[in-house]
Amino acid sequence: VHIVESGGGLVQPGGSLRLSCQVSGFTSGDYAIGWFRQGSGKEREGVPCISRSDGSIYTPDSMKGRFTISSDNAKNTVYLQMNSLNAGDTAVYYCAYMSVGYYTSLMPEEYDYWGQGTQVTVSS
Repeated sequence: VHIVESGGGLVQPGGSLRLSCQVSGFTSGDYAIGWFRQGSGKEREGVPCISRSDGSIYTPDSMKGRFTISSDNAKNTVYLQMNSLNAGDTAVYYCAYMSVGYYTSLMPEEYDYWGQGTQVTVSS
């Protein structure tokens, strides 16, 4: 499985970014994609995740209303729309693949493959 993230960059506080995660090399449509982030000196934190099997989504309460995950199955791509960004959102954002169907999780250890990460910096 190959994962490529894109869309990171520098954005001003209050701004928006959309990250993309393109997945290839999988053999089954039963999997989940999760977004994670890791700020400097911080532990890796789960951001929304989505099940490719049934479209179910899990979003941490702290991110509801600002972060939205969606998918384009025809393009094997998952998107993370981030709005009202603040300095606390500065981190490397990772996309990860979990080879389990009909299941969502934000536990990093349950994911099998990871992308290289894309830097998001929120600063004026």
